[in-house]
Formats: sequence, structure tokens, C-alpha cells
Amino acid sequence: MRILLLAVGQKMPAWVEQGYKEYAHRMPAEAKLELKEISPGKRGKNADIKRIVEEEGRRLKAAIPKSAHVVVLDVRGKSHSTEQLAERMDGWMHSGQDICLLVGGPEGLSDECRSLANEKWSLSSLTFPHPLVRVILAEQLYRAWSVLRNHPYHRA
Repeated sequence: MRILLLAVGQKMPAWVEQGYKEYAHRMPAEAKLELKEISPGKRGKNADIKRIVEEEGRRLKAAIPKSAHVVVLDVRGKSHSTEQLAERMDGWMHSGQDICLLVGGPEGLSDECRSLANEKWSLSSLTFPHPLVRVILAEQLYRAWSVLRNHPYHRA
């Protein structure tokens, strides 16, 4: 199984790239995590944010592999405990499909992207800085895998 993280935004701070890579590199071949950055719309003083989010949505949609199981990250999605996420990951791994995680820009995902979702996942009801979501996702996916494999990383 391949987990493709499609995230709006490029040129992240070094700490984001380092944090993401730390956990992505720990993922095994059976659950390989790959990042594809989607170019963000240009935001300025009088930017049409609605139009920008829709354009970002079209770029995200175009990058989704055919037959992938689409999971959108959305505050209105389902929250999971670590153990519940491990169960979801186990299901994903047994489905035979690649998983595609969609992360929108600072204003979130377009309605079109939300409509593509096979499931919606909320990391938290808290608001996180947009770049931090990549790091959290990579760490939580690694943690879920470690639960499935009885790896000592997760100590609950």
C-alpha cells in the first residue's frame, strides 16, 4: 500500500521538512508514505479566497491517482484515537488500494475535494498551523503502524 499525502503548499520551513521526513522515512515499504506538494494560489491584499481555494481544489483533484481511497483532512471529519487509527490503517492495508490524504491550504479544502472523500478525518478540534499538519500526519501514521506491528515506539 502506498499512502500519498497531497498537501497544498510549497517551500515549507526547514523544521517542517525535517519533521515530516523523520517519520516518512520510518514508514516501511508495506505502508510507504509519499508527499506531493500542490502549488498554492497567490494570496494578497485583495485576493479572491473562494476562487483560490477552488483552484487549489482542482489541482488536488488532478493529482489523485485513479482508484485511490480518498481521505480528506477536515475539522468536521471523524476523530480517531491512536488505536482506532491503527484499525483504520489495518483496513487500508488489507484493501489493496492506495490511500490518498488531502490537505488543503490555509483556508481548507474546496467543496469539490470534500465531495471526493471516501472518508473524512479530523486530527483534532484544535487549530494547527497549516505546515504542522504534515508533521503530525506523518508521526501519527508511523505511530499507528507501530501499534499494528507491536513496535516499541508506541507506549500506551
